[in-house]
Amino acid sequence: MGIQGTIHSIETFGTLDGPGIRYVLFLQGCSLRCRFCHNPDTWAMGGKPTSDSDEVVKGILSYRSFIKKGGVTLSGGEPLRQPEFALDIINKCKKAGLHTALDTAGSVPLERSRAVLDAVDLVLLDIKSLDDRQCFSLTGQGNANTLATLEYCQAIGKPVWLRHVLVPQWTLDRQRLEKLALFLKGYSCIEKVELLPYHAMGQYKWEQLNLDYSLKDVPEPTEKELGMAKKLFEEQGLEVLMTSFATKEKTAKVG
Repeated sequence: MGIQGTIHSIETFGTLDGPGIRYVLFLQGCSLRCRFCHNPDTWAMGGKPTSDSDEVVKGILSYRSFIKKGGVTLSGGEPLRQPEFALDIINKCKKAGLHTALDTAGSVPLERSRAVLDAVDLVLLDIKSLDDRQCFSLTGQGNANTLATLEYCQAIGKPVWLRHVLVPQWTLDRQRLEKLALFLKGYSCIEKVELLPYHAMGQYKWEQLNLDYSLKDVPEPTEKELGMAKKLFEEQGLEVLMTSFATKEKTAKVG
């Protein structure tokens, strides 16, 4: 018998959460309350039946022929809210010869997340805002744990794909982006920067959960704004990937 954990949903043919075609597990639970979250239904830890890590990995391996050149990604929610469950799945997938990735906001203290960071092959790290006060206003939590996660990845030489959501009137600001690009330039562990344009396609989920969506009047970024943002990071020598945030909405099958 493996470790028990809670899964929100599964995507068996993911192309946006790491290299190649990937089996993506969206784990339930997140301590952040991002204003732009398109999956607030992943926040609460309860409401889903528990899953056994042995059975989860068995399901993953049934897709081995499709993901052998890609791998497995643990996303969420925040997968580091369930570190023992996540670690067991990662270790068993690696033993089976599969590449592993972790999609995280790094919001969990290192004392809980370190073992998972050590084990996984690639970290997809989402910095909500480099400004701690703005980060708190956007997510309900400061950025100290996220930046500590990045520092740890740098210290152990863990490959990182850095993610950042471009929200007009918030993070999509030239001065803020210049500071972030300059800051990230100093981290050799960062292989690329993935910029995610804000969208409001998940607003209906907030309404279904009787939650107030505070960004309802915020427009989506223009092509000119996105071009500006991309250029600022490229000027610092960073490889930049612009990914449509809309396509990342977790509409995979429920686990």
